[in-house]
Amino acid sequence: MQQSIVILAGGGPAPGINTVISTVAKVFLKSGYRVIGLHGGYKSLFSSNPDMVEFDFAFADDIQKQGGSAIQMSRHKPKDEEFNTRFFIQNNVKLLVTIGGDDTASTANRISRYLSENNFKIQNIHVPKTIDNDLPLPEGSPTFGYYSAKDEGVRIAQTVYEDARTSGNWFVVSAMGREAGHLAFGIGAACHLPMIIIPEMFNKTEVTFDRIVRLIISSMVKRKLLGIKYGVAIVSEGVFHFMTDEEIVSSGVNFTFDDHGHPELGNVSKAHIYNMLLQHKLKELNINIKSRPVEIGYELRCVRPTAFDLMYCGLLGYGVKELFDRGISAAMVTSDPAGKVAPLYLKDVADENGKVKPRLVDMDSEKAHMVFNNGIQFLGPEDHVAARKYLDDPEHYDFNNILNW
Repeated sequence: MQQSIVILAGGGPAPGINTVISTVAKVFLKSGYRVIGLHGGYKSLFSSNPDMVEFDFAFADDIQKQGGSAIQMSRHKPKDEEFNTRFFIQNNVKLLVTIGGDDTASTANRISRYLSENNFKIQNIHVPKTIDNDLPLPEGSPTFGYYSAKDEGVRIAQTVYEDARTSGNWFVVSAMGREAGHLAFGIGAACHLPMIIIPEMFNKTEVTFDRIVRLIISSMVKRKLLGIKYGVAIVSEGVFHFMTDEEIVSSGVNFTFDDHGHPELGNVSKAHIYNMLLQHKLKELNINIKSRPVEIGYELRCVRPTAFDLMYCGLLGYGVKELFDRGISAAMVTSDPAGKVAPLYLKDVADENGKVKPRLVDMDSEKAHMVFNNGIQFLGPEDHVAARKYLDDPEHYDFNNILNW
């Protein structure tokens, strides 16, 4: 029976998935392998009736520059008891290529251990994908899709900023990012937005809605002192990851709840929550500033990849074949800025439970210091006297006081 490889994608879409799939398929087809794409991710892999698509060179070549994914994705996380070797045996699989973020990588790590414990010689190579940029890759190496998503996010945010300037209003933007603030930070810094709020900022205090609202108001009042009546604040949805359920419910939003009693955040606009609480506080302070919510997330995930990701994803795809030929398994494929491919073993970046640890924004980096010290606008001690025109207690809205920096 012809030897084969299987490719699956987990989690949410990111620009460049098709570039990876295309490149991997073409290099393995060239070497005589059968290439199988699995719809439905891990759920299909272990089912009795997997949903498969067979790749030929023409199909692989056709999807190379497209956004989205030619194989349907899934967030299914199989339990250990679901694992079996049926698909691998029936299709003479020699390599499992997984494309995804930390959850997909963690599951790939568990599968690798399962196959090894059962003396089943199948290599597994993971391709790190997420617009959140939160996988622990070597310094300078992004997750693929991040730059394309950021580029589109910047385009949207610049338009929103022009609307703010034109209308004389403020906008509160929420950007995707499960527990890391890379996307919000990248968009906000590129657009020189006056306020950027990411979870990593709260390294010396708790994340609360009150602090988020006060940070935005701090920027609003500072801009007023500078003679500017408009602006945009961008907030990472990652802040929710560090809030208690009680804090989230206290927002006043009529949430639905999952089977474990947790509020289902995916059913609501995060920007709406921030903006609603902000407007309540502004009215309480008798500050007349209009603001509107804008959500940036799903619009970014299936855009066509930019030149950076087209090249980068191609290198990662070629790298899968290179690592496979070297006999490497249970590793992520990485490519440094010079294009050198290397493995990053999952066991080296996972915790004791096998979950891959996220990469957060480094608040001690020079980039973060420059942006937060010089790039955004907020109230400091030098503004307290002038700010009393708008606030009875400007010290309470001092940026460093809010964050306990």
